[in-house]
Amino acid sequence: MSLVRLNIKGISYSQTQNGAYALILNEVDGDRKLPIVIGAFEAQSIAIALEKEIRPPRPLTHDLFKNFADRFDIVVKQVIIHKLVDGVFYSSLICERDKIEEIIDARTSDAIALALRFQAPIFTYKNILDKAGIYLKVNPKKEEEEEQDSILVDDFIAEEIENAVADQEGYKDKSLEELNSLLEEAVNNEDYEKAAKIRDEISKR
Repeated sequence: MSLVRLNIKGISYSQTQNGAYALILNEVDGDRKLPIVIGAFEAQSIAIALEKEIRPPRPLTHDLFKNFADRFDIVVKQVIIHKLVDGVFYSSLICERDKIEEIIDARTSDAIALALRFQAPIFTYKNILDKAGIYLKVNPKKEEEEEQDSILVDDFIAEEIENAVADQEGYKDKSLEELNSLLEEAVNNEDYEKAAKIRDEISKR
């Protein structure tokens, strides 16, 4: 499977999931975007890493990891988003120490926050981008201006991202009865992240 390189386009506040954000990744050699739902803490950490002028008075968790890794000569070489299941992305950190490479499982939000700090490239597989990638209806000139001005995207793009994330999770086509059944199953399996997404879709109905 071929790898596709991604960069970060911006962060969008989620209107449907309280305290959640959508991280928008952009295909480097194309026009598709890959939206990924992340938590508020991870969004803040990514935003701080992008806005290089902002330096917190004490190290954030991802900064601490970077300092620890530097002290012991561990380098994150790249991040690969390698799997998408029920709207949840799975990622790996490709690390190296003393010319020995290790692969470490990580949440995608954490992996990207670390990739920024190590200046490591971010990749996904073509089949994941084919499945979850979207095209935004944005004027190219306006898009370029937004990238220069802010890492937060405007309301129009945010709405497009919300719809794309809902499509990824496959809940839009479910009936209320099916959603309630899925919600009960998620709670019984203690998959509270999935349960929260299903609850939000039920609330929107």
